[in-house]
Amino acid sequence: QVQLVESGGGSVQAGGSLRLSCAASGWRVGSGCMGWFRQAPGKEREGVARISGGVGVTNYADSVKGRFTISQDSANKSMYLQMNNLKPEDTATYYCAASRRARDHCGRDAYEYDFWGQGTHVFVSS
Repeated sequence: QVQLVESGGGSVQAGGSLRLSCAASGWRVGSGCMGWFRQAPGKEREGVARISGGVGVTNYADSVKGRFTISQDSANKSMYLQMNNLKPEDTATYYCAASRRARDHCGRDAYEYDFWGQGTHVFVSS
């Protein structure tokens, strides 16, 4: 049974940083695509960043390029999202996800991911 557990959310002022973690069990980090998604109140869930299995090719939403960094550590069975220069519009619940269907070419849409964590809240004040 795959279980993904996010942590690291919290409240921060604009310009601050947070590091989200996603601990995986029943899933081998690096074996397939993983990603971070977020959902703000009243909005649809959107992809933030994704990382392929194997060599770990990364992709980012335009809104976070240059500010967020996704990474994975197979030894620690974890995926991370380093978020710098946070903005109020980054406020959302952040979810980690994993896909058993894709390894090297990772989709950017939520429906392409099979396993999800419960989410961690990020609030950025102005």
